[in-house]
Amino acid sequence: MTEVRFTRVTKAYGPQRAIDDVSMVMPAGQFTTVLGPSGSGKTTMLSLIAGITSVTAGRIEIGARDITNEPSSARNTGLVFQSYALFPHMTIFDNIAFPLRLRKVSGSDVTRRVDEALRMVRLEGYGARKPDQLSGGQQQRVALARAIVFKPDILLLDEPLAALDRNLRQEVRMEIRALQKELGITTVMVTHDQEEAMSLSDRVILLSKGRVEQVGTPTEMYHRPATRFAAGFLGTANFLDGQWRDGMIRTATGEGYPARAEGLAQGSPVTGVLRPDEVRFVASGGMAHGRVIDVDFLGEVVRYGVRTPGGQVLRAHVTGLHDRHSDGDIVHLAWDPARVWLLPDASRPPQDPEADRATTEQHLPIQQKG
Repeated sequence: MTEVRFTRVTKAYGPQRAIDDVSMVMPAGQFTTVLGPSGSGKTTMLSLIAGITSVTAGRIEIGARDITNEPSSARNTGLVFQSYALFPHMTIFDNIAFPLRLRKVSGSDVTRRVDEALRMVRLEGYGARKPDQLSGGQQQRVALARAIVFKPDILLLDEPLAALDRNLRQEVRMEIRALQKELGITTVMVTHDQEEAMSLSDRVILLSKGRVEQVGTPTEMYHRPATRFAAGFLGTANFLDGQWRDGMIRTATGEGYPARAEGLAQGSPVTGVLRPDEVRFVASGGMAHGRVIDVDFLGEVVRYGVRTPGGQVLRAHVTGLHDRHSDGDIVHLAWDPARVWLLPDASRPPQDPEADRATTEQHLPIQQKG
């Protein structure tokens, strides 16, 4: 098991920095997801690890080895592309055997290792078929088998579920996670899908405009976001903006929303994050009231929008069919004040505790590319 470490890595295309002075760690044996919107730099980050793209400045290490200037062929990384990139003229067996034959593995070992990889992805007996004879989910499994058959140090996944329908995505997602746990291989996935990141990952790295916005476990990222962007990107959030007064967030319209804070001075500007699944309906009183302005029935969950007299729209996600309300109903809402997360000072940069060593090392100069 091998960790991946970035030390002040920058990747620039002319004046534009796709990755901007990033230091972080992807721990050994863990499933790390690099998450972010389009243009955030996540695919560039994956290509830097794979050696498809070269760094402009900084250092990348796999374990104790500096791979910054190594060619991709020397890095021993397995890569699964979004498009699968299977060879259509080859059988499934030959597709999976391809990286072994490139490495001059003997014929008997090729057969044994391909058969083992097919078993791991539950495709025993499919070796003689061609890719166009398989479903999308099966092709994805073949791509996974090809990426792991040569026992790479790192498994890289580039939006691996994007081409699958929703039900199949959920099935393959569970298979990928089970396979990663079985192999214990350090895995790095890039995606823009928050649900995939939250369900698959031991650790999430959230990117925005080439910078690390936050690093943490899915639970930390969801319940204790570091910034407003992080709170909004990782699920729906009620943002309560105002001043801290007597255990309340007082908005400009005079409404007060109970929260809990230690050592916060009266009158301090504050933003509270309240997740919709923390909000419940009560018969009367509560902590806020308003009129239902939209109802979104999703089976297990019903999503409500409630507009308060001061104009704040509060989102509530409730399970089951109890507490059903309709547009126009006047409702009362309550929550545990301790579940309102107060955003930290936005001027403080996001921290990755495991990258402390990396951030103290000398910044390598930007090299001019000829």
